[in-house]
Parts: sequence; structure tokens; C-alpha cells
Amino acid sequence: MVAPWPDRAVSLLGAGIGHIFWAIDAGHRRLAIRQLQAAFPSKPPAACRAIARKTFAHFGRSLTLLLKFSTLSPEQIRARVSFEGEDRVREAIAAGRGVLLVTGHFGLWEVYGLAHPLVLPPMFVLARKLDNPQLQTLLEHTRTRTGNQVIYRRGALRRVLRALGAGDAVTILIDQHIQPADAVSVQFFGRPAATTSAVGALAIRTGAAVIPIFAIPSPDGTCRIVYEHPIELPRADSPDPVVELTQRCTDVLEMYVRRQPELWLWMHRRWRDNEPPVAGMFPRAEGESSS
Repeated sequence: MVAPWPDRAVSLLGAGIGHIFWAIDAGHRRLAIRQLQAAFPSKPPAACRAIARKTFAHFGRSLTLLLKFSTLSPEQIRARVSFEGEDRVREAIAAGRGVLLVTGHFGLWEVYGLAHPLVLPPMFVLARKLDNPQLQTLLEHTRTRTGNQVIYRRGALRRVLRALGAGDAVTILIDQHIQPADAVSVQFFGRPAATTSAVGALAIRTGAAVIPIFAIPSPDGTCRIVYEHPIELPRADSPDPVVELTQRCTDVLEMYVRRQPELWLWMHRRWRDNEPPVAGMFPRAEGESSS
């Protein structure tokens, strides 16, 4: 639908969709504002509400821009994306122990997946299937069209270890609530958050490099992809190396979210200690409770 549209029109359409969701999805609107107020206690309520509104507009734009990018040729995608720090990934791949690329639901993370194989070897993306089969088919096609492969979480360990053993890169999102059995608790905006233990456990087991990445949208519709410095692995005498490494990764994510809070998914029920479930319109992964 959006393939022939100019980039600016696609962006405006997405923002409009986001504003519609802001108007009709009261549950997620209130959730976003509450979580922003808890994360930024010094900000006045009006400021948190304004950030929340911008967040809805951003994720509307993210949807339409992803649809647009998914129709572009590799050359057209490359013209709309700039890269910083990609040599850090090349050096890690050359070391032969694989690379764990960690990110969150920040900026244009799905566009990052499309663009990554245009300057670096294709990667594996660790993901959970969506409940909606039509959306799942569309998203898998988009994620793999430039050469990446998707590893779904059920039974994923063997495939991830095989990929790292071959020196490949695996991307993992670290900012969704994880059930306690598979999680470690780390501080995120000063509050304990149940976070996947996979990155820490895999890095310590394999020696794979851990590199945070972020896809930051620009006002002109382009995207800047930043590969950060590798996270330093904990010392051998660390009392809990998995928690320590997970906290270091989370700290980098928090740094980016603090800089541009409107680019993060505040509509996800990240902290579950005192937040009731929210019914709404956002797609959920298989087995995932209300966002």
C-alpha cells in the first residue's frame, strides 16, 4: 500500500495511526504515562504525557516505515541508512567466537534487521512467534528478505550455540518482561525488572562478544544504526557474572532511552510488581500475557 508513497507521506501516515491509537487505547495510554512518571519522577505529569503521546506517534511511524522499507531494493535501503561502529562487529566476527548483538524495542529496530546484512554478514534473530498468523507471516518475510534467519525461542539454545560456534552474529532483544524461571532481576530506571538471562549465560559460556546496537530515526525519514563498544565481560571472580553482564547491557539501553524516551516502547508492561494487566490492540507473542 505504501510502496509508491514518498517517505515523508509514509511518516505522516504512521504518525496519524499512532495518534488514533493514543485516542482509542486508553489502557495502554495510561500505562505508558504511569511508567514514564515512575522512570522520570522529576518530570511534571504534563511532560510525561507529552512523551507518551510522541511514543504512540513514533510507533505508528515505525510500522509504516517498516512496511515501506520492506518494499525497497537493497540499494534503496542502503541509501536511507547510515552506519556507525560496524567495524566493531567485523572484529568480533574475525575473533571466531560469535557475536551477541543486544538491543531493545527502541527506535527502528526492525529496520536495523533489514539493513544489517547490507554491510555485514547476515545474522540470526532470536524471536518469539506472534499469536496473529497473518502478522507473523508478514514479519518473518520482512526479517529474512535481506538474508537473515529467525530462531524462535522454543528449542532455540542448540541453534544459537551452533550459530555462535560458527562465528555468526545473533540478535537478542533484552527489554521485555520475562517469566521468572528464565529471568534475572536487574535495575532498569531504578526499579527491578525481570530480564532475559540468555545474553549473559551465552556470552559467559561461549566467549562471544556482546555489542549493543541501536537504530535511531532521523527527521528526514532516514535511519542511523549505531554499533556500540563491546560490553566488557565480568571478571572470573564475579559473584554472579550473568546478572552483572545483563546489568551492563541494560545500562547501555537505559542510556539511550533517557536520551530519547519517546523512541522506547512505554506501552509494554515492563515492570510487573504493581502494574495490572492491560487489554489492548498490540500484537503479542505466543504464550505472552497481556502487555
